[in-house]
Amino acid sequence: MAQDAPRRQPTLDEVTELAGVSRSVASRALNNAPHVSRAKREAVERAARQLGYVPNPTARALATRQTGAAALVVSGEDPSIFADPFFAQVIVGASAALEEADLHLMLCLAASDRGRRRVGELLRSKGADGVMLMALRVDDPLTRMAEEAVMPVVFGGRPVGSTPRWYVDVDNIGGAREATEYLVARGRTRVAAICGRLDTQAGRARYRGYRDAMLAAGLEPFPPQEGDFTEPSGAAAMAALLANHPDLDGVFAANDNMGAGALRRLREAGRLIPADVAVVGFDDLAVAQIADPPLTTVHQPIAALGRETARMLVALVNGQDPTPLILPTRLVTRLSA
Repeated sequence: MAQDAPRRQPTLDEVTELAGVSRSVASRALNNAPHVSRAKREAVERAARQLGYVPNPTARALATRQTGAAALVVSGEDPSIFADPFFAQVIVGASAALEEADLHLMLCLAASDRGRRRVGELLRSKGADGVMLMALRVDDPLTRMAEEAVMPVVFGGRPVGSTPRWYVDVDNIGGAREATEYLVARGRTRVAAICGRLDTQAGRARYRGYRDAMLAAGLEPFPPQEGDFTEPSGAAAMAALLANHPDLDGVFAANDNMGAGALRRLREAGRLIPADVAVVGFDDLAVAQIADPPLTTVHQPIAALGRETARMLVALVNGQDPTPLILPTRLVTRLSA
């Protein structure tokens, strides 16, 4: 009599599905790794017993080296950057996605040579299960460190001059183009641009979107008037534009903080908004709603940027190979334009 075929061994994915948890949670629970809630650990153990699942020894060895944490690394000079409304929303989105995977969020600021060395050690030593990198600049050493990392790395926003394998970004060019097209459609022909730092991808991309829209309309783009994404820099840039181009009738500001600064300086100069000068910002932060007048702006899904960056990292930690993602933007009209 023929022997019965050997019984197929249940898989970790089947345990994951039956337990109703993520793959990384199931792996850590089965291998007694830290940072798994008691309820989820019991659900995984119950599913494994029901299915007769036995962990693979090699997989067990790998799983026990997990830390149960993911790092969000921001390349910046000011520790208060994490209090910026933009990064605050990114953190909220990333935290929610990591919590679903039972991963803790670590915040790291690469603000000095010492800070960058510590991040480099983190990337080399597998001090976290994965890393999210944001706010990189031209020739940023973190880009090279990420290429040499021994753990998964996802970029929140693309670095300047390279296209990493895994990233989540927003449609900066398209959003800036739509903002400028809106100003042109409202009859504005002398539209200036207060761009962000041109050593960042966002700063360059948003100026490019502005420039493309101006050229498509048969209008001459203004040279970039650079700011650093803060309200004071927007006011200073607006003052310079008024001195050099007193006949301008529209302004695209590459973020809402600079847009609010531009509005303040226009009011101080006695310009009526939007009758004399119409202004459009970018981000749709809370400051856009309380500005005087409320700021027309390009909405970008900031919390979703953090959430999807974290989800992509979790997918990598779980052995998947996700594809890059570009999030859409949309125009929000208010009284400034």
